[in-house]
Amino acid sequence: MSTNPTLPATESVDARYREIDAWPPESALLALWESQLAAVAAVRPALPALAAAATAAAAKLRDGGRLVYAGAGTSGRIAAQDGAELPPTFDWPRDRLVLLMAGGSTALLGAVENAEDDEAAARAAIATQNVGKDDVVLGVAASGGTRFTCACIAESRARGALTIAVANSGGSRLLGLAAHPVLVETGSEPIAGSTRLKAGTAQKVVLNLFSTLVMLQLGRVHDGLMVDMRASNDKLRARGLRMLRHLTGADDAAARAALAGADGSVKLAVLLLRGLDPEGARMLLSRNQNSLRAALAELAA
Repeated sequence: MSTNPTLPATESVDARYREIDAWPPESALLALWESQLAAVAAVRPALPALAAAATAAAAKLRDGGRLVYAGAGTSGRIAAQDGAELPPTFDWPRDRLVLLMAGGSTALLGAVENAEDDEAAARAAIATQNVGKDDVVLGVAASGGTRFTCACIAESRARGALTIAVANSGGSRLLGLAAHPVLVETGSEPIAGSTRLKAGTAQKVVLNLFSTLVMLQLGRVHDGLMVDMRASNDKLRARGLRMLRHLTGADDAAARAALAGADGSVKLAVLLLRGLDPEGARMLLSRNQNSLRAALAELAA
């Protein structure tokens, strides 16, 4: 393994993978698979920091803030993917989601030269989005030194936003800039510097955990069901019907009628089946910060 102290861990060379290109395909594949398992295992020590970051983020977002993802290259694409899934899965408002990718949307599908080093573009993006004290900004970089991502976090923190950083190299600049640093030490890659491998896998796991925990705390999940999902096609409408029947015991006809009366909202439909009218159901959810569990507890009381 490289001992060069200036290199981030993800850029170092691991002697275990010397001549991997000459190995039998089955041996190479086994080694790559084992490295993926190691990447997932590396997330375990980061769970306390991740829980603290998600809890702080949920508190901000509960009061109407926006969730901002920032990154470059592989890390930026993984971040954008996580963010893009929030509206259909949890009905997270699109106007409260910002995806900042070095190089812009073009970079989601291909490399944009020098974009990851453009600190001025990062600061301009934060200014354009008018990021402020109500917002949560999450920056992701395997090396922890990506200049675009570091500038996004630095500028956001200066503006009073809650800042979270996810990196795979200890002691990195990005982690030092954020209020909530989350270090996932995946170490060297089977192919030195190819962070789409171990680092990318760990980042995907971390972001899945982070955003899901935030949505759990915001009441957008009930009994392990995505009760705030956006029923935008036949498959999701059928899922909404199954959820409603599971949660209430209503027959198919009653569940369909309740969903129709609730404009497809499973949460509202549950409350309609409890005897409320649509306006009363909306007011009850609003009083309980959109939590169906809290709303049902109030009804029971």
